[in-house]
Amino acid sequence: MNRPGGLPSFLVACGEEASDPLVWHDGREVRVDELAASGHLARQDADLSDVAGLGVRWWRYGMPWRLTEPEPGVYDWTLWDRALAACERHGLEPIVDLCHFGLPDHYPGFCDPAWIDGFARYVDAFLARYREPRFFTPVNEPSITAQCSGRWGIWNDRRASRADHLLALAHCTLANVEAIARIDADRDGWWVGAEAFGCHVAATADDEATAQEARELEQLVWDLHFGVEPAPSVADIAEHVPASVLDRIAAHPVGIERVLAGHDMYPVSVTVHGERAEPLSIEERLAAYDAEARRWFARYGRRFWVSETSNLGLDVDDGPRWLDGLVDALDGMRADGLPADGICWYSRGDQYDWHTMLARPVGEVTEVGLFDAERHPRPVARAYAQLAQSRT
Repeated sequence: MNRPGGLPSFLVACGEEASDPLVWHDGREVRVDELAASGHLARQDADLSDVAGLGVRWWRYGMPWRLTEPEPGVYDWTLWDRALAACERHGLEPIVDLCHFGLPDHYPGFCDPAWIDGFARYVDAFLARYREPRFFTPVNEPSITAQCSGRWGIWNDRRASRADHLLALAHCTLANVEAIARIDADRDGWWVGAEAFGCHVAATADDEATAQEARELEQLVWDLHFGVEPAPSVADIAEHVPASVLDRIAAHPVGIERVLAGHDMYPVSVTVHGERAEPLSIEERLAAYDAEARRWFARYGRRFWVSETSNLGLDVDDGPRWLDGLVDALDGMRADGLPADGICWYSRGDQYDWHTMLARPVGEVTEVGLFDAERHPRPVARAYAQLAQSRT
């Protein structure tokens, strides 16, 4: 049942939403704090007990970097001490998330390179203090971090150009691959990744070229991580990113051993290019993921898992149906020999303002949790418990 190094053959995980980007709202800069919105830190033991009670043993967990490093090079480990001790009490194996969309206040943004070496120092300090963790997501969703900060103009840097997008993407990738290399040098550790996974569907044959170009931009983050030659449509990265940054990335291609690449796959992850009269059904969305994941594996050849999913984009009552269909898709790929090795419902509880990509931080509930905002289990929690117990 177990992979060499301790991962099960099929990972069933959950996670706690801990995003903390800066956004502009009501004429001022606002720090989004999802941990504060959910009240998780005040209810930490009860929340972890709820997750463990489902039979889940793998737990994506991150404490905000900004709170751990309030001043340059000054670390306060209080939250991490509590978090890792709570995991041990409740029998949860942490998958350590070190940077989740936000930076400490002393860094200006993801487009500025200063944070990269600062992050490396933070990783080194974490590894020196905590000898037990072996499973890491150093930078969560590098591509979404870059899109929202450099392309869509809604987080952190709030820039909105292709040049800034590609620069932020390269910086996030560099920070991630160098962190993975540090972990690999320090211990028998795993990169358990989490990356946005877009599925691009052409409404007609005439829309195929547009869908493919969007796919190639989406693939760029993987190309950079794995040392694969990018498509010509994204070759302009060399025009917008210093050669020194690209050279540092190329010096640390992520290998095959102790790697579980993450596909963050939601109902909203499927984009239709061109005009279509009817919205996509659940079955069509799942078929789009099946096709895209097979295409991804043919290009990169790494084992992968669905590192995030929920009913986001569907009614909350569709959660069990979405879960069943996605697990069926993964099992179908596994039957065909693809290493589709797990799933993570994200997140434990409902989130706040994610239906607006955190651009409007007013505390509106986004109903995507196994447990609702009052911590009552939803039907999908029962379905998830059955899945966890059947795959243990």
